[in-house]
Amino acid sequence: MAVPEGNRLAGATSPYLLQHAANPVDWFEWGGEAFARARDLDRPVLLSVGYAACHWCHVMAHESFENPAIAALMNESFISIKVDREERPDVDAIYMDAVQAMTGQGGWPMTVFLTPDGEPFYAGTYFPPEPRHGMPAFPQVLSAVAETWRERRADVLQQGARVAEALRQSQAAPASDDPFTPEVLQQAAHGLAGAFDHRWGGFGGAPKFPQPMTLEFLLRMHLRGMPGALDMVAATLDRMADGGIHDQIGGGFHRYSVDGRWHVPHFEKMLHDNALLARLYLHGWLLTGTDRYRATVVNTLDYLLREMRHPGGGFFSSQDADSEGVEGRFYVWSWDELATAGGEPVARWFGALPEGNWEGTNVLWTPRSLNEVADEARLEPPALLARVEEATAALLEVRDARVRPGLDDKVLAAWTGLAVSAFAEAGSVLGERRYVMAAEAAADFVLGEMGDANGSLSRSWRDGRVSGPGFLEDHAMMAAGCLELYRATFDPRWFLETRRLADLILERFADGAGGGLFQTAADAEHLIARPKELFDNAVPAGNSVAAEVFCRLFLLTGEAGYERAAASALSAVRGLALRAPSALGHALGAADLLLAGGPEIAIVGPDGPERRALVGEARQRFMPNAVLAVADPSETDAVRDVALLAGRATIRGHAAAYVCRRFACRLPVTAPEDLAAALDQG
Repeated sequence: MAVPEGNRLAGATSPYLLQHAANPVDWFEWGGEAFARARDLDRPVLLSVGYAACHWCHVMAHESFENPAIAALMNESFISIKVDREERPDVDAIYMDAVQAMTGQGGWPMTVFLTPDGEPFYAGTYFPPEPRHGMPAFPQVLSAVAETWRERRADVLQQGARVAEALRQSQAAPASDDPFTPEVLQQAAHGLAGAFDHRWGGFGGAPKFPQPMTLEFLLRMHLRGMPGALDMVAATLDRMADGGIHDQIGGGFHRYSVDGRWHVPHFEKMLHDNALLARLYLHGWLLTGTDRYRATVVNTLDYLLREMRHPGGGFFSSQDADSEGVEGRFYVWSWDELATAGGEPVARWFGALPEGNWEGTNVLWTPRSLNEVADEARLEPPALLARVEEATAALLEVRDARVRPGLDDKVLAAWTGLAVSAFAEAGSVLGERRYVMAAEAAADFVLGEMGDANGSLSRSWRDGRVSGPGFLEDHAMMAAGCLELYRATFDPRWFLETRRLADLILERFADGAGGGLFQTAADAEHLIARPKELFDNAVPAGNSVAAEVFCRLFLLTGEAGYERAAASALSAVRGLALRAPSALGHALGAADLLLAGGPEIAIVGPDGPERRALVGEARQRFMPNAVLAVADPSETDAVRDVALLAGRATIRGHAAAYVCRRFACRLPVTAPEDLAAALDQG
């Protein structure tokens, strides 16, 4: 009988898997070889799922997977598979559903025991090496599961079949026949308001996540006239910008706050969080004019350019929470370091204490106003601000000399698509050409390095190697990014790429029978269930992003098939909208777009001051449901490709703007103030 031959992760593309390549565990990557070996040896499968920036994944790796005695137990009784949830979101989604169904909770590292046919029968998350806080020791779990597999096989197989069938049934749930209505949006928003933390912003208590998709939906509800919606968003933006979740020295945001005050973060930094939050702060600035929001957009995007960008243009996935084996060490400060850099007033401004404000050290935040701290220090506020700015530059220089956290340097198509959208929109709104250029380079990287001969995208790229086929979110988020690039540049190429990706989604991911979109393509690897990605998690659900893209394409082309596709995608979540609004923020936003239907703005004329003035007027306001198409009428290809531009003419030689609703247009205008009036009237 064949036996395992040792750890097989050395050739992986995932940095997370490579972190485990030297473990004494006989790890397999996910695939047919592992399950064939499990059947040959008549062993259950131990599936371990995590990601490179996951602190508790590192803890369990150090405590258990690097432990020769525990590894021996795993190697003796199991076929062990290690999965990077970021490379295989389909595997993660299916088995996370199983973990939550069996235990009532979830998280990473995720530990699931499977039959050789992939059916889950026992599950958990982190297990310690010895009994702790009511949790069994991992060796105890291994021994008990192995014994149950040997002595109660029928019970194990029955449990696995029951869970697998429940997963299949949950994915096959029929779409709702009830449409989204403005009343549904209002009820969902009021449900969110009931969970809002009026003191510290955000939703719920600790741990506290930013939830940018939910906050974007509330901005839309503000435009619909909901009292207090903008106040909730502004309070959250203010508190997060003040908090330790916001890197006060280097810019950007950490993953979440372990407390309810946004003070002490879980220190990992993710590309997707920063892309989504940069757009949220941009939209907050457009609505309120708050300069601090604009500054937060800039420091977040500059952080991504400085620390998370591949030389070829793509963006890396994440930075670790740990350095030198200690969580947060790279980011925290002693009182003396702060006082040396800027004096005690600066240390006080950053919320520091001589004895430390967290585990004997200081996590920087700004819980008090500048005027209050300046008054206490007997300084004028501008003088204190100048000291803070000088000290921040000095502290960044000191920090850059420290041992840096680990970098997950794989490029994910989906997350890079989010970055493309953020850089393209911010660049066009703020007049920062460098951001638009970064968006173009990132899109070119994904479409070039990660596209196959058929036009589909790969999921992940690292060091010239791709990991496997892309998922719904990869194609949907890149389509959304290309559409944002079209709005930033008016280059028809990006519009055509959007259409191509959208049509590919309809061809390969649509559920023609049940409505909505599958997470995996029709020709993807067969798993125990074909998952649908309906709920927002750390990133928007691919189903909802695709629905938004379809809506915008309908408004630009007038092709009813795109509108039907958007309605179908949203029908899959209509029944969940009132039960779980905090997990459906992007879907609710897409539903708002579907209901609002525009405005559609077509601007025609040669590129020059007149056209730019009209474009600038359209960009300098928050209109989440608007689409914008611009071309010189002499550019026949550009006009032909975007139907909204067809038949639009300049007015007596002057650039003209047309404001339309479902292709019914007002009389064209040539002055920016007249365009502003038309947009204000809806």
